[in-house]
Amino acid sequence: MSDEADELVDPKPEIEELCKPKCVKQWLEYQACAKRVEEDETGHKHCTGQYFDYWGCVDKCAAPTLFAKLN
Repeated sequence: MSDEADELVDPKPEIEELCKPKCVKQWLEYQACAKRVEEDETGHKHCTGQYFDYWGCVDKCAAPTLFAKLN
């Protein structure tokens, strides 16, 4: 019925890769936090906020292009 040429491809991963260079500041903040957390022996420190800041930046960049492709 359906051959490989008709198979849909999710454009989101490619668009996100194009946006990652625009979010370097957030990525570096996340990496710095991750390095600090490695040294934490209590297990109480985490980088959830920095993680979400990074992916929020990527999503904000990717959304207009992604939604334009959906139309």
